[in-house]
Amino acid sequence: MSEFGAWHILTLGHYLPMGSPLHRLDPRVRLLSVLVLGGALMVRGQLAVLFLGLLLVLLLLALARVPLGHALRGVRALVPLLGVVLLLQLLFYPHRRALVAGSPALWQAGRFVVSAAGVVALVALCLRMVALVLLLTLLTSIADATDLVHAVEGLLRPLQGIGFPAHELALVFVIALRFLPLLAREMERLMKAQAARGADFGHGRGYIVQRVRRTFPLLVPLFVLALRRAEELAVAMEARGYAGGKGRSYLVRLRMRHADWLALAAAVALAVLLLWLDLGSLEQALFRSLG
Repeated sequence: MSEFGAWHILTLGHYLPMGSPLHRLDPRVRLLSVLVLGGALMVRGQLAVLFLGLLLVLLLLALARVPLGHALRGVRALVPLLGVVLLLQLLFYPHRRALVAGSPALWQAGRFVVSAAGVVALVALCLRMVALVLLLTLLTSIADATDLVHAVEGLLRPLQGIGFPAHELALVFVIALRFLPLLAREMERLMKAQAARGADFGHGRGYIVQRVRRTFPLLVPLFVLALRRAEELAVAMEARGYAGGKGRSYLVRLRMRHADWLALAAAVALAVLLLWLDLGSLEQALFRSLG
């Protein structure tokens, strides 16, 4: 039943204790750096800038000693979703408006036309999604659940003065993130159980559509299993005396060191560089070569 292995390749939520320099940074710096770089990648749309951003994320993964195969497994898990998004982008991109603006036409069949600008936007969207998935994989690989709780709570602590539940929100965020691999494993187990009873999840041509159709009824038992796991987690937390963040103390106090400030400054500088770079001339050269 190796065809069901795609459910456990989801790498988001898996912590890798590699002991790299990034692992030793303050948790708040790790989270802030990922948010800043991710925001820059979300804003920019130029293909060359996004390619540089992807190279930067790969460099950070190497610096964190995260195996490339581990990081790419997370991208592989999103290939079906990525394919659907790219198809919709190709179909609904305003190709004719791009032709009026000077972009060459690459393919035309009746009223449907594909422009070079549409293909470039398609590749840019793909690069952005891959870079963001790798960036999230980097965050969960260098920060465990405790680090993420401390990071989110530390960043939201100034809002506690107005009654904002910083600790509770941080805990909900981390639990939701850690539930992703758990749900993936439960879905894989359900699919294997159904296959053992004779269910066919599709082979050959059109197997993706058939697999989606066969997988849809499994969402109800998956939802029930998720609720059961959540109830077990709540009982375990109550049994350990958890009563929220009020009056809670910590064994280790977070303190920013010089290396943390330098790392945060470097992340902000790289994000500003990605926002400032203008490599539109490269895209124009690409348009001319495609035309």
